[in-house]
Amino acid sequence: MWQLSGFIDEISSDLGEQLDLVKALGLPSVELRSVWDTNLLDLDAAQLQRVRRELATAGVRVSSIGSPIGKVPITDDNEPHLERMRHALDVAQFFDAPFIRVFSYFMPAGDSPDDYRYEVISRMRALATIAEDSGVTLIHENEKEIFGDIPRRCLDIVESVASPALALTWDNANFVQCGVRPFTDGYALLAPHVAYLQVKDARFADGTVVPAGEGDGEFRETVRAFHADGFDGFVSLEPHLGFGHSLGGFSGPENWRRAHAAFVRILDEEGIAHD
Repeated sequence: MWQLSGFIDEISSDLGEQLDLVKALGLPSVELRSVWDTNLLDLDAAQLQRVRRELATAGVRVSSIGSPIGKVPITDDNEPHLERMRHALDVAQFFDAPFIRVFSYFMPAGDSPDDYRYEVISRMRALATIAEDSGVTLIHENEKEIFGDIPRRCLDIVESVASPALALTWDNANFVQCGVRPFTDGYALLAPHVAYLQVKDARFADGTVVPAGEGDGEFRETVRAFHADGFDGFVSLEPHLGFGHSLGGFSGPENWRRAHAAFVRILDEEGIAHD
């Protein structure tokens, strides 16, 4: 049973409007990234309490914290970021979220990412060490312009860190935007380490993000393979159908519905049970 979720800040900046659509679609889980135009990690205690209370009233659980951890330059001082990681874990535990999305640091423009391998692995190991024994798993996203943007380097991170607190989340659109054929170039390499799926597609021609199955992301092949190999976890819509940027994106209610319908149609046509 695949468990549907999604980045609800792409619906609206207002929590009530987010949850109205979530309830209308019957979505059982959500991924929290920002509320009221503020990143979740920057909300105060009263605001976090309010979010948790409204989620409980709506009967919705949290699949993951869509954190910005690792979305800073590799050349920055890492100590403040480790403190932010500790706070992210507190927030995840507050919402009973089993996952926190993380990244492997922005690379200096024009430099080879491989030149920063040692520093990246060291920092990712430090993040994972903080998460160990917390009951929360960090899931690294293959975001463009970070070290782990292509399959080879994603695999290097998860194998080199070798922590039970670090796994991968898979994003077809992001691979396309890096010139990667997701299923052909990445599935066999990465699938054993993937614990979470993010749902969007994209076109090679210009990197435009489109609903699942409407781009060049080999979406059906990927979904079919994960299903055949027994994947049974969260799949999170991140439509980016309005606009996207380095710290998030926006779609609006109608585009969010469109993305949801496209993905559910694929699941139903492939015979994949979901809630």
